[in-house]
Amino acid sequence: MLTDSHCHLASHRFDPAEIPGLIERARQAGVTRMVSLVTGLDDLQANLDLAAAHPEVSICIGIHPCHVHEAPGDVIGRLRPHLGDPRVCGIGETGLDYYHPAPEGWDETSFRQRQRELLEAHFRLAAEAGLNVVIHTRDASGDASFRDALAIYRGHADKARAVFHCFIGPEAKARAVIDLGGLVSFGGVATFKNAADVLATAVALPAASFMLETDSPYLAPVPFRGKRNEPSYVRHVAEHLAAGRGESTATLAADTGGAADRFFRFAR
Repeated sequence: MLTDSHCHLASHRFDPAEIPGLIERARQAGVTRMVSLVTGLDDLQANLDLAAAHPEVSICIGIHPCHVHEAPGDVIGRLRPHLGDPRVCGIGETGLDYYHPAPEGWDETSFRQRQRELLEAHFRLAAEAGLNVVIHTRDASGDASFRDALAIYRGHADKARAVFHCFIGPEAKARAVIDLGGLVSFGGVATFKNAADVLATAVALPAASFMLETDSPYLAPVPFRGKRNEPSYVRHVAEHLAAGRGESTATLAADTGGAADRFFRFAR
């Protein structure tokens, strides 16, 4: 059975009234578990409510790097009361985004420094809670966000594991994460015709060293590219990667689902 290890069910692109049908479509596609990611304090409660209403959904709590300028100084303290909630299975989405420009009132140096500080704080929170961390990296060019995030992870790898989600890098970078005890996660980009290198990375990696995701509502896989994504579409990612690896979709689902179970240690 499949796990969508990264989606955003509280996104404004999903009407709350749609969620039961969306989850039923996922179930019919063989997706038995979904992890919905908080991106800021403003969608924290909505994610908690979704997980309360739907036992297939667990959540990660954190501040997306694009929103760190909106986070109050005590943001980690505001996340801390939720650490023992069985609906909470990880810390994130956190990380480093060097793609989007600094918001008004910030320069690139201070904005990126704030992102790095909060990534460090998320790792400390994860260690405190016995949870693991979901990391976003993105660059306009080069790989500075990945290199900086990996360096921060290296300093905390003995206390918390990390997954680098929506991974689009080469095998060497994936193995650098895996060598620290972490994982990478592949989504719809791996099905794109112009992303054969991403598929090549997924094919080369050992079984159970990666997870599957949709990042829905974003980055829908082929044949839905350009449309709104949803958790049921993770099956298309699984089928594409399984074909590339020369194994059955059931085998890939078992290996990636097992990796997700061990990483998130679902409490329900």
